[in-house]
Amino acid sequence: MGNIGAAEIKVGLSSASVYPENTEAAFRYAAEIGYDGVELMVWAEPASQSIATVQEYARRYEMPVLAVHAPCLLISQRVWGADPVAKLERSVRTAEALGAATVVVHPPFRWQRRYADGFAAQVAELERDSPVAVAVENMFPMRADTLFGRHEGAVRRLERRGGPGLSVTAFSPSYDPTDTGFRHYTLDLSHTATAGMDATLLAARMGEGLTHLHLADGRGAAHDEHLIPGDGTQPCAQVCESLARNGFRGQVVIEANTQNARTTMARAAMLARALEFARTHLDRHEPASPEPSGVGGS
Repeated sequence: MGNIGAAEIKVGLSSASVYPENTEAAFRYAAEIGYDGVELMVWAEPASQSIATVQEYARRYEMPVLAVHAPCLLISQRVWGADPVAKLERSVRTAEALGAATVVVHPPFRWQRRYADGFAAQVAELERDSPVAVAVENMFPMRADTLFGRHEGAVRRLERRGGPGLSVTAFSPSYDPTDTGFRHYTLDLSHTATAGMDATLLAARMGEGLTHLHLADGRGAAHDEHLIPGDGTQPCAQVCESLARNGFRGQVVIEANTQNARTTMARAAMLARALEFARTHLDRHEPASPEPSGVGGS
């Protein structure tokens, strides 16, 4: 593929990035700061679950919905019901109605046995019948107490086997979706930090299936950090530059934790810094040099 400029790689803002503010705030921040669109995180907030409400936000703020994140977090297990098969299908139909190109979904949890057994087939079937890409996201090991709660017998049994704070593979068959193989992937650079994975090698395994990038950072903590890109140890700049060189035509979405921002101005400054990082490194088609090169590179 030939090179494409940064303007053609859309940079979106995940509505999760403005938590504890709401979905409408994400559209407002995206419009005011200059993002290209929004990734809708579907979770407990009723507005995030309503196509009509999100369409109104998109019109009001002139911000398209680039992607829909299916409600597959631990905290959203009951959003849109308890059946993960139905929830994934509804996510795709929601993306179609909103004009979004991508649905982001996590691999199934191990206890979702029926869903896990049919997951790859369901993803393939949904993609056959829809223009929406179902991009399966890389995850990370999770502590037993995070999964089950500190006072439940499951934790005690696991810790007797592996010691306090045991990390377990909560996902089936693993937290690395390339172990199964899908047509489309989401690469999350905070998750690679938490998992201790080499992000560049994972991106290479995803290959042309790498459709969606969650641009965030991490330092390798045991919990998912979602730092502003550039604030951790992940190769955020290198991944962005590689995407630009190789003609990436998916979306890059900032999915960062801004909960420590004490004011809306502080949150906006964090999100503006993240956008500047993305635009800067997506525009580099050649290795960095001391002096600016000509417009468009070589």
